[in-house]
Amino acid sequence: MFSGQLALAFASIFFGCALYMTIVEQSARLALDDQALLKEWKPSDHRGFPLLATLALIAAIFALVAYFTRNDFRWMVGALVIMATWPYWFVVMAPVTARLLAMTPGLETRQLVRVWGLLEAGLCVLGAASVVIFLWALS
Repeated sequence: MFSGQLALAFASIFFGCALYMTIVEQSARLALDDQALLKEWKPSDHRGFPLLATLALIAAIFALVAYFTRNDFRWMVGALVIMATWPYWFVVMAPVTARLLAMTPGLETRQLVRVWGLLEAGLCVLGAASVVIFLWALS
């Protein structure tokens, strides 16, 4: 039972961090001028990605432990949903991230950071979905 609770806890932390980045950090950086926006975004991205990736991995590991100890498919589904953040990041977000890391401040910078923020919301959706699935599995 404890592994399922830990899976839920780490998935919830993932969701909370992703939501914070999407709502709070994104709106704060968009209030900056283009040069400061890009200067703030780069280190934030370098810190945020490893944090979210690690939280997703830990949540998935605990969910898999819960799956193998309880033989309840809901834990496997939740693990797959939270781990879907990895391919989502590499397939959907990485190309935009690479463009932002290579660019100099300009008009396109703000537009691309806005797109990146919308894509970041996808991580929130996957995190929220895993939390709901883990809550369902605990019920």
